[in-house]
Amino acid sequence: MEILNLSLSATNRFASNYLEQSPEVMPFFHYRFNDFAEDQKRLDELSNRYFPRETIADHIEKFMERFPSSEAVNNSLAKLKQLNSVVVIGGQQAGILTGPLYSIHKVISIIKLAEEKERQLGVPVVPVFWIAGEDHDFHEVNHIFMPVEQRVDKWTYPEKVKQKKMVSDITLNKEVCREWVINLIENFGETNNTKQLLNFAEETLKNSTTFVDFFANIVMELFKDYGLLIVDSGDSHFRRLQTEKFTEQIEHHRDITNYLLEQQSVIGKNGFPITIDSNENAVNLFYYNPKSNERILLEFDSVNNTFVGKSGVISFTKEELMQIAIQDPSKLSNNVVTRPLMQEWLFPTLAFIAGPGEIAYWAELKLVFEQFSIKMPPIVPRLNITLLERSVESDIDELRLELSEVLSRGSTEERDLYLESIKDREVSELFSTLKAQLMNQYELIEAKTNQLDKSLLPLVKKNETFLLKQIGFMETKLEESVKSKYDVILSKFNRIDLSLRPDGFPQERVWNIFYYLNQYGTNFINELMKLQFEFDGRHKVIKL
Repeated sequence: MEILNLSLSATNRFASNYLEQSPEVMPFFHYRFNDFAEDQKRLDELSNRYFPRETIADHIEKFMERFPSSEAVNNSLAKLKQLNSVVVIGGQQAGILTGPLYSIHKVISIIKLAEEKERQLGVPVVPVFWIAGEDHDFHEVNHIFMPVEQRVDKWTYPEKVKQKKMVSDITLNKEVCREWVINLIENFGETNNTKQLLNFAEETLKNSTTFVDFFANIVMELFKDYGLLIVDSGDSHFRRLQTEKFTEQIEHHRDITNYLLEQQSVIGKNGFPITIDSNENAVNLFYYNPKSNERILLEFDSVNNTFVGKSGVISFTKEELMQIAIQDPSKLSNNVVTRPLMQEWLFPTLAFIAGPGEIAYWAELKLVFEQFSIKMPPIVPRLNITLLERSVESDIDELRLELSEVLSRGSTEERDLYLESIKDREVSELFSTLKAQLMNQYELIEAKTNQLDKSLLPLVKKNETFLLKQIGFMETKLEESVKSKYDVILSKFNRIDLSLRPDGFPQERVWNIFYYLNQYGTNFINELMKLQFEFDGRHKVIKL
């Protein structure tokens, strides 16, 4: 394996500006990233704040008892309890089989940055992955995409979930899941690694009860030797540690919303789109209704001075909501605005690893953080990685394509140019002439029919359309005959796009790690972790 670093634009304009640390966007953040002096400032800030390190470490230790572990994990737990410890943290939803590749890339980013910062700063830096188990968007985590017959095919886990349950509360039917996973892995095609991968999947599933368990078991089995710690935001025990901060959020809910909207206004005036959907009544908290097993977003009813959800189906006074926060905090959970706040109250965060979309929404939170007299952490763009298989690299070389262009937009333009170059000009001209002559003749027939019997005009048009369709059919057949002589070349274009720009999207947003584990073995992650990654904003192409 080797890494090729390329300069590519991010998937959104804001993130592209941030990668360049452009003056257009940096005023929306408290720190620059990849800057030793800024890291030192952050350490100084954290040293003057209190964090419940020991309490958090004890919770994580208890939570992680049921997942694969190692001496490195134990060392991380011990480090987290130290008074000068800091964390590199990032999170993602608990996608089935870990979801798209970017979830794995985020874990790699967290671990690698933590290792780098510990070497540079000489303080204990612990990698922490925050599983967004409180999310209720089941349709976002219940599927993966598969390469099937040179196309992208969506494979959805068959069990249905009708309520807006938190993913942490969604249990797996192990037999249904087992059959689905085995079928999926077998559809990758048998390799020398397939049997081992099937055993790996069955073992992790056997030890799992919920979607989050399955996700966590896979992640920890792959990364346990690198000291990764995990936490589930949907875990009821974890939310009991948040009681005090829930009450602060309830007390200051109007300030949080007002400062969010103010910051969004500034960003909008600078020509950037707003990413967080909010309004002046937002409370930025969810209530978990045990009667309906639903997670309900709360809003503030200023007329009645109450906190309501689902158009008033549930309603609380401020005192009642405060009592819930104190006595049963597992019924409350954060949204996209308050989750970062809670994270920063609980963890001494040296750096937050963010994808392109996350970079944009953190920018909208600067004034919210300042309301509580704290700063946002340095936001470090996660490693953007593309896995380049040798056969695909050979195809690119043979077709003389530019790798950076393929990664940015695919090879469609070059493929179209190639198709144009192999067209039989004479055939194309013959059919163009024929269609033009036919249409001219039908203009005359239509004019004559208009004189003799207007009622037949629809039949004339229908007849003309039919003949043009038949001519088009014959033209297509001849073109396909010509293309078939060049199938080998055209299949190379298709193979390149399917691997690197499936359906026009970046590889990391579509494919799943299990395809690569099947091709290269379950030790594939360890091979990736041997590589030296630089957090320089450049795209990492890993040649396999």
